[in-house]
Amino acid sequence: MRKFLVLLLIAIISVSCQEENTKETMMVTGNIKGLKKGTLYLQHIKDTSLTTVDSLEISGDGNFSLQAQLESPEIFYLYLNKKDNNDINDRITFFGEPGTITINTSWNTFDTNSKIDGSATQKKWEEYQETMSQFNLKDLEIIQTARNTELNLNELQVDSLINLSEKNVLRSYLYAINFALTNSDSYIAPYIALNEVADANKIYLDSIANTMTPEVADSKYGKALLAHLDKQKKN
Repeated sequence: MRKFLVLLLIAIISVSCQEENTKETMMVTGNIKGLKKGTLYLQHIKDTSLTTVDSLEISGDGNFSLQAQLESPEIFYLYLNKKDNNDINDRITFFGEPGTITINTSWNTFDTNSKIDGSATQKKWEEYQETMSQFNLKDLEIIQTARNTELNLNELQVDSLINLSEKNVLRSYLYAINFALTNSDSYIAPYIALNEVADANKIYLDSIANTMTPEVADSKYGKALLAHLDKQKKN
């Protein structure tokens, strides 16, 4: 019996080590220009909760190095607590992946002036965001025009602007879906499907899921998308 328990314990430890070895290390390094004092946190979403995986107290030197274990590329957050009682503009969102990610920025324009290198998925994310920001700006312009009391718009003109806004939103949805479909070999495809167009027609989501490469389908967001679609089918 004792020998059996020892063998069982060895087997459990072996499986645990194998699971740990499936994860790879991501190093996040860089410099925060002008930062004299603060705490830097590397965070991600785990089981729907924002979780800190590494942190660093910074004093007098803006250089930093943090690390995390991950199985596939996913969204991470670099949060800077400058201890100024102001949480605005203190969090950088980026696609992390195994290897070294370099983030350089400044303390007073932390999230707006950051330069991120070392992640192919991040580059795809930036490409996607650049175009989506144009759709968002267009929609903002339409809304501001509709609300401008100085223009004295009549009901027909307001309705026309509303129609224009709806078309712009539809175009942004179609762009997101097409971007995911044409980048089915990137980990960004299931992320967009889940977080940008999750309420889109199931046909589109199925198309994204069916065109994912095996590696992407087996990633964190790939599995989540397949689970999401499976849940839809059951409902």
